[in-house]
Amino acid sequence: MSSGKRLQVLSSHISGTQSAMASEKDAALAAVASDAPTIFDKIINKEIPANVVYEDDKVLAFRDIAPQAPTHILLIPKVRDGLTGLSKAEKRHCEILGHLLYTAKVVAKQEGLEEGFRIVINDGPNGCQSVYHIHVHLLGGRQMNWPPG
Repeated sequence: MSSGKRLQVLSSHISGTQSAMASEKDAALAAVASDAPTIFDKIINKEIPANVVYEDDKVLAFRDIAPQAPTHILLIPKVRDGLTGLSKAEKRHCEILGHLLYTAKVVAKQEGLEEGFRIVINDGPNGCQSVYHIHVHLLGGRQMNWPPG
């Protein structure tokens, strides 16, 4: 896929517009891991607005623009540090990975998800990862189905 086509798919995906190519799968297949700033870096730097629900010195949590459940929040580390996906995790990332999961629990409580919630981390093209900046999806507010995908 050409770089222009890849950008078109990602732009459509990020803006939330409906497009035949803008499915999660298409966006994931078009995404390429790189050191370039991601959409999440731009949100962290306040270059792009987001509906932030939680922030501390290490993590930012905000509502997904294309929610897959009544509550759908993304949690991201403020510093990528080479952690583009879970498969890229190294021992040095243990602290931030634990902090992301603990923060997911804090945000779930804040959001009133006492009956339960789901945590999802997509990794790589087959895992439907469309942004190469590790992120945790917190989904809740309805009964989840199994198997998930």
